[in-house]
Amino acid sequence: MIVRIMGEGQIEIDEADIDALNALDQELEQAIESGDEETFRAKLNALLDKVRQVGRPLPPDSLEPSELILPPSDASIEEVREMLGDTGLIPG
Repeated sequence: MIVRIMGEGQIEIDEADIDALNALDQELEQAIESGDEETFRAKLNALLDKVRQVGRPLPPDSLEPSELILPPSDASIEEVREMLGDTGLIPG
């Protein structure tokens, strides 16, 4: 699966890592719902760090279609709330 972190580039992640990413995504959603800025920031950074950790960056000149687009680490709660779908940032 190809994931784009806005402002950073694309990362390829294995399907086997989706469950771990979904758990972090759910924690992020809970922080957004509670409006807790500090927890939101920590959970967003944890999710992005995990994507970077388990993924393999694609070359900058790669033009693969992204299956998921994640916000940058400096995104606001409102910006991320607008990106959330019915299944969070990461479906599954």
